[in-house]
Amino acid sequence: MNLYPLKFNPILKERLWGGTKLNDVLEKPIESDITGESWELSGVSGDISEVSEGELQGTSLTKLIKDSGEELLGKSVVERFGNEFPILIKFIDAKQDLSIQLHPNDKLAKERHNSFGKTEMWYVMDADPGARLIVGFNKDVEKREYIESLENDTLLDLLNYEQVTEGDTFFINTGKIHAIGAGVLLAEIQQTSDVTYRVFDFNRRDKDGNLRELHTQLAIDAIDYSKKEDFKVNYSTDTDQVNTMVDCPYFKTNLLDLTKSTFQKVEQRDSFTIYMCVGGEAKIKNDWGETSIKKGQTVLVAASSTFIEISTDGAKLLEVTI
Repeated sequence: MNLYPLKFNPILKERLWGGTKLNDVLEKPIESDITGESWELSGVSGDISEVSEGELQGTSLTKLIKDSGEELLGKSVVERFGNEFPILIKFIDAKQDLSIQLHPNDKLAKERHNSFGKTEMWYVMDADPGARLIVGFNKDVEKREYIESLENDTLLDLLNYEQVTEGDTFFINTGKIHAIGAGVLLAEIQQTSDVTYRVFDFNRRDKDGNLRELHTQLAIDAIDYSKKEDFKVNYSTDTDQVNTMVDCPYFKTNLLDLTKSTFQKVEQRDSFTIYMCVGGEAKIKNDWGETSIKKGQTVLVAASSTFIEISTDGAKLLEVTI
């Protein structure tokens, strides 16, 4: 198969807390002023990405994997995940605070939902003055204390708040309570899973006047109640270098802050490569063709590529592999 660098149609999601930055900043074709998410690359059932351009236009990610599994994903990736695409890539616009939530680990998610867990990372692309995230607790918390805080509506007093600016990066491991705050636009890289335990939603009501479902009991045994300062990612920002940001069992993410073109030999990588453009623009070329990319776009490069050439005068890319 002609596995040129592939772009996919964004899957746009209305959310109670969404806004318009996905269009205003990233030029996504939103149809609602409460659009919260753009799923850029998804193998989640019911939300399968489709190629947006070139001779494979309209082809689903599922069919690509069925027809060219190892060539697209890499032999080691297929051995681990079969025909499941293991990464879900999103851009998220929070006009309002998201709900306080957490995600179960692989063991719990498999037992309860026949799903993977959800380890994720965030890269802040834009933040209004004073915008912040909730990540973890501000002290070690006992399970009983947590339950009482829900009963007394004092959970917010136990949480850790982090003010953010562009470029701030956070690693959210399973069990860590968290929320994206109002005014934040970010890129999210996560395991392929849509399992979320919502524990508090500011008593908001949806457009029909209903409170959103909470997952109080499911969450109790999934939460990490200890205070840990393991979430803020410190990384180099050297230009024209591969700067490692996150290297975990589920994905590896590098920052490429490019001022000039670059060429990589990748025949030994044995993994697909994803590029999320978080600034500037570039052209990405492999053995079969070339695709342009600009801020707010995502490209998938097949594992069977022997080289990746990035032509640019200035681009900031998140490079994701397994």
